[in-house]
Amino acid sequence: MSTPTVPTTHTAPTPGSAPSDGPAPAETPAVHLRGLRRVFGTRAVLDGVDLDIARGEFVALLGASGTGKTTLLRILGALDRSDAGTVLVPQVRTVVFQEPRLVPSQRVLANVTVGLPRGAATRETGLKALAEVGLERHADAWPATLSGGEAQRVALARALVREPQLLLLDEPFAALDALTRLRMQDLVGDLVRRHRPAVLLVTHDVDEAVRLADRVAVLRDGKLVRDERVAVEHPRDPADPAFAELRRGLLADLGVH
Repeated sequence: MSTPTVPTTHTAPTPGSAPSDGPAPAETPAVHLRGLRRVFGTRAVLDGVDLDIARGEFVALLGASGTGKTTLLRILGALDRSDAGTVLVPQVRTVVFQEPRLVPSQRVLANVTVGLPRGAATRETGLKALAEVGLERHADAWPATLSGGEAQRVALARALVREPQLLLLDEPFAALDALTRLRMQDLVGDLVRRHRPAVLLVTHDVDEAVRLADRVAVLRDGKLVRDERVAVEHPRDPADPAFAELRRGLLADLGVH
């Protein structure tokens, strides 16, 4: 009788600190997955996934509905467990979901700083985060008065105010109209370049993935069938032949011809 595999989950060393063994901190990835499995009933939604994300690197994860993209993200965010494999993640990680998930009974600034120590320094930090997303004048507004794009910007400020080492984005633009979506993509790209967390974006939108990410991975049948660096210079234009070629390949991987 075989011995069952026991999953291992632990956090990476804080940037600047030296691990007890292994490579130097600059060489240690922010995310390190080896043999990750997650089983629901008899189905392995994740079946031996290997993935590294470097500090400051932006990875987009594509896949059809039900392929385990959000499950993988939830495991990285400690919102779900793994059944086998090694999961190495940073200590400080935050998630932005498709819905902003703001607390309706608290004003915008209180939503941004929720869970942080109270005081003048925290208020100043929260206001700075709101300024980064263009909402400093909405600090005292109620969530119900915000547009969809504004509410999602508050959720992004709430995630970044904690200076995460890993930022997890679970289709955060899916509920927005096309123009707001493009503006939010530009904002996220700018903020990520400024704060330099490792990023995992789960999305169904191939153009969004190619437009934003340093690498694009495709999940199918529980495994990564593609993990490719995006060799298209910024600003990325869908009319660029290299953009279009990568888009065609990703769509083929997703079963769209």
